[in-house]
Amino acid sequence: MRIETYGQQIEVTPALRDYVENKLARLERHCEQPFEVRTQLSLDKPNHRAKATITIAGRTLHADAAAIDMYAAIDLLSDKLDRLLREHRSKVVDHHRGESAARSESFG
Repeated sequence: MRIETYGQQIEVTPALRDYVENKLARLERHCEQPFEVRTQLSLDKPNHRAKATITIAGRTLHADAAAIDMYAAIDLLSDKLDRLLREHRSKVVDHHRGESAARSESFG
């Protein structure tokens, strides 16, 4: 997993960058294949906003979160991304091994 963090009209400190990487590290447990996360941190007064785009196997997932504190916004964002990846994984079906009604019926 590759995480790219940048700020829009805000400086991304090493502490913020480390916090984002630590919070988003748990997303790796949902996917075996490598994926890329682009995180944007910005300030929409009075709220702090965190947005992320995940590119995984030709699909793009997007989430954003806003809160009073930047760390709270990052927490909300990581929860939303976690939910999005769980939903994505549940939709992915291995069509080569899937059971179907035609295969389970016995003809004879």
